[in-house]
Amino acid sequence: MQVNCFPRLDIDADEIRARLIPHCRLKPGDIWHDPHAGHVIGCGDGTDPEFVRRAFKNRKATLAVLDPPYNLVMFEKKTVSEYIAWCRNWIDCCSDVLSDDCSLYVWLGADQKDHFQPLPQFMTMMAATGFESRAFITLRNQRGYGTQKNWMAVRQELLYYTRGNPNFTVQYTDIPKILRGYYKEVGGRRTENLQRSRSNTIRAGNVWVDIQQVFYRRRENVNGCYAQKPLAAIERIVLASSVEGDLVTDFFAHSGATLLACERTGRQCLTFDIDPVFTEITIRRLEQYRSTGRTGWQTGHPFEQELGTIEVTVPEEPVSARPGNDLTNVASR
Repeated sequence: MQVNCFPRLDIDADEIRARLIPHCRLKPGDIWHDPHAGHVIGCGDGTDPEFVRRAFKNRKATLAVLDPPYNLVMFEKKTVSEYIAWCRNWIDCCSDVLSDDCSLYVWLGADQKDHFQPLPQFMTMMAATGFESRAFITLRNQRGYGTQKNWMAVRQELLYYTRGNPNFTVQYTDIPKILRGYYKEVGGRRTENLQRSRSNTIRAGNVWVDIQQVFYRRRENVNGCYAQKPLAAIERIVLASSVEGDLVTDFFAHSGATLLACERTGRQCLTFDIDPVFTEITIRRLEQYRSTGRTGWQTGHPFEQELGTIEVTVPEEPVSARPGNDLTNVASR
């Protein structure tokens, strides 16, 4: 299949990055203020307290949604201990700009070929930060990878922490509530769970099977952004752990998913990325959504006007990863 897309932009993309940099509005240290909704996008390091304070000024966020690179920091792989020390730096910077009553979500991978690092080490580190652990959430992918000698890898891990007493609004999935049972007496009358329910759909738990991961055929796809998180997942977090008008932060803008989720749900977002290319992609994604309603570029890319068509051959998927297979027969949004 021929698609007009980028390679993965965070590694092995020096040639294409050299062509993109001249078209990026922000250079390191710059901060862009959205004149329409009050969003803020910065090009800077989330481990730099001075830059973080300058971006926030005196504002405090009630929610942080963080998707750090998995042991690949600015194109350099770190040891596990170095990676966790780096994580503690941005956690501390984030803590300083969060309100007393706040929520913090962190997407983090687990290398099943190397003792599941850095997930357990990160959890141990977080135990000393003052945040309270609340949930260990799994986003179940519909497309996976693996061999005939191991279980298919089809999960993404999301850690949920709080401080103080933040807002939490129960969220419901698109999955119909069809199971009957759970009988109990209410007001002298025997009732079952469907009669007592506030919704005819299933309440979201700590395993999410109703949200489809992002790949090149999805309309929200942003080519070049590896491990892009689905808007439906970010919007679920934002709706559950903030209220309209709140400030939400994301220290790793990447594809701009958190900012776009805030735009669509009436929150303000303050986000930044150390890479000028991803800050530009974030700005362009917001601008495109406002002008066309489109949430991504699907088989195109954000710099089509300047660079034109870039053809990349996408290999056929293995049978186990194709829609319709038993691994992918899950409701999608």
